[in-house]
Amino acid sequence: MDDVFEDDREKQTCTLNEYLDDVEERELEAEMVLGGDDGDECTYSNGYLKRQAIFSCLTCTPEEFAGFCTACSLSCHEGHEVVELWTKRNFRCDCGNSKFGNFICKLQPGKDIENVKNAYNHNFKGTYCTCDRPYPDPAAEEDEEMVQCCICEDWFHREHLGLDSTEKIPVDDEGEPLYEDLICSGCSKACSFLAFYPQNIFVAPKKHEAVTNGEKGKGVLVEASCISADKISCDNSKSCDNGDIKPDNIYDIEGSVAGEKTDKKLSLNKCIQDSSSGTTCQLGLDLREALPTMERNKTVFLRNNWRDSLCRCEKCYAFYEQNHISFLVDKDDTIAEYEKRGKQRRDERLQKQEGATLNMFNNLGHIQKVEIMSGIAEMKNEMENFFANRDASEAVTSDDIYQLFDNLKKKRRREM
Repeated sequence: MDDVFEDDREKQTCTLNEYLDDVEERELEAEMVLGGDDGDECTYSNGYLKRQAIFSCLTCTPEEFAGFCTACSLSCHEGHEVVELWTKRNFRCDCGNSKFGNFICKLQPGKDIENVKNAYNHNFKGTYCTCDRPYPDPAAEEDEEMVQCCICEDWFHREHLGLDSTEKIPVDDEGEPLYEDLICSGCSKACSFLAFYPQNIFVAPKKHEAVTNGEKGKGVLVEASCISADKISCDNSKSCDNGDIKPDNIYDIEGSVAGEKTDKKLSLNKCIQDSSSGTTCQLGLDLREALPTMERNKTVFLRNNWRDSLCRCEKCYAFYEQNHISFLVDKDDTIAEYEKRGKQRRDERLQKQEGATLNMFNNLGHIQKVEIMSGIAEMKNEMENFFANRDASEAVTSDDIYQLFDNLKKKRRREM
C-alpha cells in the first residue's frame, strides 16, 4: 500500500518552472475564452454582443434553452449544474427571464421576457456533434478533441465530419490546424456561394491513396495534394495535372441566372483587388438569383484570412443578411480577434494592478516600506538557501513547500 501511495505522489509532482508555466498557460487560456470579461457585471444591458462567453444551467432550465453571461454564472448559478459553451455570437444574457420560471437574476432583475434574437442549439443541453453526445463523454475511453463550425457554432468529433474514409482533417504533424475555419456538412449548402470564389480560399482535407512503390504486392500511403473539383476543395500551392482540377487561380463556375446556365471565370488577383472596394461586385452576379448547384453537402475547410476575399458590394451584403451570415464579413466575429481582445484586456488589467500596487507602496510610511522590503529579501534568501543544493530540474513536492515556510516561521520566532 505504501508503494502505491508513493507512486501516486510521484506522478503528481512537477518542477517549479513547469508548475508556474502551467499556471500562466491556464490563466491566459481562461482569459481568452472569457474575452477579458472579469465577471463583475451582467452583460444584458450591452444588448446582443457580437461575441461573448456563454453558459447554460441544467438545474434552472431543464426543459428550456437558455444562456447567460460570465457574471451570472458566478453570482446566480453557483453550485448548479452549469454547462460551459465557450463563446456564442450575437447573444444576450437570458438569466432570470421567462425561461427561468420564478428564478430572478441577482445582478439585473429587470429583463425582457425573452431575447428573441438569441439562437440556440443542443449545446445548451450539454450535447454536441451529430452523435448528440456530451463533452467530456463518460462513455468514451479518453477525451476526444472536437472542432467547431464557424456558421452554426456546434462542435464535432473529427470522425463525424462526414469526410471520406481516405480523407483526414488538415492538421500539421503536431496536430495544429492548417485552416482558419471549417463549415460543417449541415451548413455547407447555405454557403454554396463560396464555390464562385477561387478555390485556393479552401484547404483540402489530407487525402491518402494506396499506391504501389514498384515492388509487387507492396504498397505505401502517400499524401495527395489535390482532390477532384466536385469536392470543391483543392490545395493549389502545387500544380495539379489531374484533368478534374482547374488551373491555378482561374476556375470555371457553373451557375444559373434567370433559368439560363452561365459560365464564370474568376481570377484570384481580381478578387483581392476588388474585395475592399465595396462598390463593384467582384463576382459580377446577384447571389440572390444565381447559386451554384452542389451535388452533396460536405465539410469545408478554409484558409487563414479567407473572409478578407469575400465581396462586400451592396448586393452581396444583402445576400449575406438574407441568409443570416453577415457576420462573415465582420472582422470582430472571428475567434482570433475575440481572443486577441481578451489578451489585450488581460494585459491592461495586469498593468493596472501593478500600477495600483506601486502607488500603494509609494504612499506607505518609511518604516512600513522597510518592513516590506525586508520581508521580501528574507523570503528570497530563504528560497535561495533552500534550493541551493537541489538540481534545478528536480521535482518540487508539497512537502518541500511546507518545509520552506516552516523554516521561515522558525527563523522569525528566533529573531523576536
